[in-house]
Amino acid sequence: MEIILLRHGKPEVELSGWKSAEEFKQLASAYAQSGIQGHPPSSIFEKFKSHYVVCSNLNRSVKSANIIGYKEIHLEDKIFSESEIPHHDRSIIKIPMTIWLVYLRLRWLFGFSKNGESFLEANKRAELAANKLINLAEENEKVILVGHGLMNRLIARQLRLQNWNGPTSPGKRYWEYGNYIFQ
Repeated sequence: MEIILLRHGKPEVELSGWKSAEEFKQLASAYAQSGIQGHPPSSIFEKFKSHYVVCSNLNRSVKSANIIGYKEIHLEDKIFSESEIPHHDRSIIKIPMTIWLVYLRLRWLFGFSKNGESFLEANKRAELAANKLINLAEENEKVILVGHGLMNRLIARQLRLQNWNGPTSPGKRYWEYGNYIFQ
């Protein structure tokens, strides 16, 4: 059995500039709805053609699967969507987006979950998502999830805990993937 965890293409929304908490919230919402720009490496088009196709319910996941050439998405489920970055509602100052992202993800690791899910909840969801992928692999032999960077890493951890062989990180860059095999 094989499970591929593929990260979606580059979103149309850029996470850059100096933002207040209110502007960060608006940008995070736009990012969640974003499509993608550019195209995947040509090697991906043929590589996973025979796989059962799974996506999150987020537009950038579905659009990425479409661009790869999948005419049929077999399963679209929010269980595979990215864990939203918790954020504040208001701030006095504007901060660079990279600082916001690092600051909020670090706080998230230590329990901060305002306007999002907690790290513990994301891990529980990743375990459910991994189990769902395993069940699909048992039924279909080969499965590809066109998913998201952080959630794919959390799912990969769960697969490895259940004796699937594959990399600790399925890839941080857009269009990168990890191949997980169970024998």
